[in-house]
Amino acid sequence: MDELRSYAMKLHTKEQAPREGQASAPKNQPEWKPTKSGYLKFLVESRVVYETFEVILKSGSVGFFKDFVGTGLERTAALNKDIAYMEENFGLNAHVPSEDGPGHQYAALLKDLAVKSPPAFMCHYYNFYFAHTAGGRMIGAQVSKGALDMWMGDFYKWEGDVKGLLNAVRGKLNVVAEGWSREEKDACLEETMRTFSSSGSLLRLIAE
Repeated sequence: MDELRSYAMKLHTKEQAPREGQASAPKNQPEWKPTKSGYLKFLVESRVVYETFEVILKSGSVGFFKDFVGTGLERTAALNKDIAYMEENFGLNAHVPSEDGPGHQYAALLKDLAVKSPPAFMCHYYNFYFAHTAGGRMIGAQVSKGALDMWMGDFYKWEGDVKGLLNAVRGKLNVVAEGWSREEKDACLEETMRTFSSSGSLLRLIAE
């Protein structure tokens, strides 16, 4: 996991990760302004992805998948609450995700990788879930302040000590990866860029 973390951090910009970031920051980027409707879209599309992760892991189609069920990092229930809250309190209607939307597109990728390359699938699991507890919470705070009248829902709350939850999952990932070949480990590492791209397609919804 240290190797995977280092690989991922190098793809951050210096602004995102001052000590480890190496990626170039995009130029002439428009000002980021979150909206209530955009954030609701983000939650709805993200739910598709989290539901897909949870279904795949619970299926146990690969032996070690069930090791990552009930970790405390699951987000679907929290998303259900937040989507319902926004509909009731902000007068919005959640859209029905289309098959060509970012949620279902990412879900299709995950389903494919779970069969063809479980190590690559676990790269998405690691980056998607772990990033939500770090940079994701920073984004959530910005959205709360900029668009949600300081409301921050359950999506950014975990039961118990989140660091403890992450450490437990990190330990499980290390144990699983010990059984991988060098080729499988490289397949996991090399999937990192695609995790950033897929997550980015969801995050961009917040400012719509």
